[in-house]
Amino acid sequence: MPIETLLADFASENIVLILLAALIFISLFLGVRIVPQSQKHVVERFGRLRAVLGPGINFIVPFLDKVAHKVSVLERQLPNAEQDAITRDNVLVQIDTSVFYRILEPEKTVYRIRDVDGAIATTVAGIVRAEIGKMDLDEVQSNRSQLIQQIKASVEGAVDDWGIEVTRAEILDVNLDQATRDAMLQQLNAERARRAQVMEAEGRKRAVELAADAELYAAEQAAKARRITAEAEAYATEIVAKVIRENGVEAAQYEVALKQVEALSKVAAGGGKQVVLLPSAVMDALGDAFKMLKGKS
Repeated sequence: MPIETLLADFASENIVLILLAALIFISLFLGVRIVPQSQKHVVERFGRLRAVLGPGINFIVPFLDKVAHKVSVLERQLPNAEQDAITRDNVLVQIDTSVFYRILEPEKTVYRIRDVDGAIATTVAGIVRAEIGKMDLDEVQSNRSQLIQQIKASVEGAVDDWGIEVTRAEILDVNLDQATRDAMLQQLNAERARRAQVMEAEGRKRAVELAADAELYAAEQAAKARRITAEAEAYATEIVAKVIRENGVEAAQYEVALKQVEALSKVAAGGGKQVVLLPSAVMDALGDAFKMLKGKS
């Protein structure tokens, strides 16, 4: 066999092997898909949904299947939005909102909605207006956490068909027009003045109550003192009566003489120079008292 023929056969065989190796390499390159942890890949076959690839190594059919969409499953934040709403008591407010979401089912998201962020923003704006319209301004200001929960629940129900999970919904601020602010400021000042008057009236009332309590306490203490004095006098009278019962008239005369002596002592102890004139009856009584004292000693 000529050398040219052998070389031709060898070259043709090498070309076939090279083509076969290239085909295998391309098939492996197209058939093996490594999906990052933060993504999911949507695979189509002839334009139809074939599968959703999760994180890790995945295999598809080369030349038939292709990765049509690479969807991030990380949590996303919509741009802060501001929309007008009217409360139940006809007050115009501006609500600043922020929504966080993530895609759970990419096959629903890519085939059912074109602009996810725009659709969610429009849905949130409508729900916020509807919820604000059910509440008075005071309720919007005081029950913000409850309002946030209601908005979050309503948004979750609306976007469920899109394979999306709303993780958080926040109301950043509630703004009022200048006229409403001025009216609220006047109302606040009036309320402060009313509270000050109430506190002042309560202070005066408390002062009157304390003064009455003080007078009542003083009266109770005076009555207590009089009662103690009366009990002491009654006790002394009882003792005197007992002595009289036991010692007769002499004890009574003795007691009277002692009282007279005490009275004269007080008169004599007075300031200045003075002369004390004693009737003879008094002197007789004093003498009798001294005799009784000697007799008792």
